[in-house]
Amino acid sequence: MAAPAACARFSDNYDLKEELGKGAFSVVRRCVQKSTGLEFAAKIINTKKLSARDFQKLEREARICRKLQHPNIVRLHDSIQEENFHYLVFDLVTGGELFEDIVAREFYSEADASHCIQQILESVNHCHTNGVVHRDLKPENLLLASKAKGAAVKLADFGLAIEVQGEQHAWFGFAGTPGYLSPEVLKKEPYGKPVDIWACGVILYILLVGYPPFWDEDQHRLYAQIKAGAYDYPSPEWDTVTPEAKNLINQMLTVNPSKRITASEALKHPWICQRERVASVVHRQETVDCLKKFNARRKLKGAILTTMLATRNFSSRSIITKKGDGSQVKESTDSSTTLEDDDIKEDKSKGVVDRSSIVIAKDPEARKQEVIKMTEQLLEAINVGDYEAYTKICDPHLTAFEPEALGNLVEGMDFHKFYFDNVVGKNCKAVNTTILNPTVHLLGDDAACIAYVRLTQYMDKQGAAHSSQCEETRIWHKRDNKWQNVHFHRSSNSPPFTFAPSAHK
Repeated sequence: MAAPAACARFSDNYDLKEELGKGAFSVVRRCVQKSTGLEFAAKIINTKKLSARDFQKLEREARICRKLQHPNIVRLHDSIQEENFHYLVFDLVTGGELFEDIVAREFYSEADASHCIQQILESVNHCHTNGVVHRDLKPENLLLASKAKGAAVKLADFGLAIEVQGEQHAWFGFAGTPGYLSPEVLKKEPYGKPVDIWACGVILYILLVGYPPFWDEDQHRLYAQIKAGAYDYPSPEWDTVTPEAKNLINQMLTVNPSKRITASEALKHPWICQRERVASVVHRQETVDCLKKFNARRKLKGAILTTMLATRNFSSRSIITKKGDGSQVKESTDSSTTLEDDDIKEDKSKGVVDRSSIVIAKDPEARKQEVIKMTEQLLEAINVGDYEAYTKICDPHLTAFEPEALGNLVEGMDFHKFYFDNVVGKNCKAVNTTILNPTVHLLGDDAACIAYVRLTQYMDKQGAAHSSQCEETRIWHKRDNKWQNVHFHRSSNSPPFTFAPSAHK
């Protein structure tokens, strides 16, 4: 398609139609090219909200997308800059997410998983051949060209993609999505193309059994698993997977990036290129069932995240899911959150990069969002009677003014433990807590104060619904890159601890 004249406005060439999706600073809408009647997807970025750094990233994304033309990559057709908006015109892909399509199929086998990962690897190989590292391979970025059976898988969203020279490895910043990050990124070591292959290994694992190889409710423990390459193939779901499939995953999830298989090598693996002979064709109903649950969790977290970013109110609850044995586990709230920290601190006297800590959120707004998120996690721990989770979020020497202490300042966890052990859940059977009007004051880089109204809705044992509210103020301190509550003050008209539900509600 011929590029329009530089002075042309978007509206001169395209008619905008309905909204297809929304992000923090952008919206995606269907559009029709006036001259041809062809349909496309326009990503419309509100540049008024972008910093100079964000502008650079936008230009990088457009430049990278222009050089990538492959059947398995969403193609950029046009890039138009206007006064307050930048328009990126992409292929209109109408088939939705690959993972959503799989659960809607009547039949899904190991051979189907092989065909899916082959197309993903073809797109990654094209990127790598052109000196591009995607850095954010995950299910949300794997789309289908159309609803037609056998439609091509398309790799999308190059917002975090970078350009590299040959097999260059360097520190390009901390970027990606927690569950798909490679060990070298987490260790803050130089990295390059192999980070995409690691993510492909995670995706292939999920394609085969419907759940990820690395998982923990605590992000620090999740990262420790990844850095150690600590995954396994539990029974019975993995018993029916062929050794060749496991062999490919092992080569992708190799901790040492220099020993990790490349995209071109993976495409030559027997499980990919000889799948008719090697891959099983038995229907995997349990995989489909697990994948449905996995998709539901992703969608819920994605909706929460989009709302939080759009309102600049970064708060989300732990999502509780049931394991096969009936017990409850908490899903990490940010396993599908894309992170990026491209700002590298340099010691000018030595000319070296300081990688002493990973800073996920550096700007003030993002740090405020972190504090709101941690506050909601703390209240959720109270709601479900999870004393262990509560102690992880609170400083051991937590101080508090609260009505239950009769106007006295209490210190330590014993005062709170009494309520978790003896009172929580005795007088009600369900509770919901909402934070209203949160206001965060940053006190330097590692401390913050949050004030908010806490609205509590609960059902008593007789089934009657009640609601009440109180005002709370909490002081947070960041140690070892982890926020801890060090002090709080709750107003006297607050709901007492007895409003919290049972841990077994």
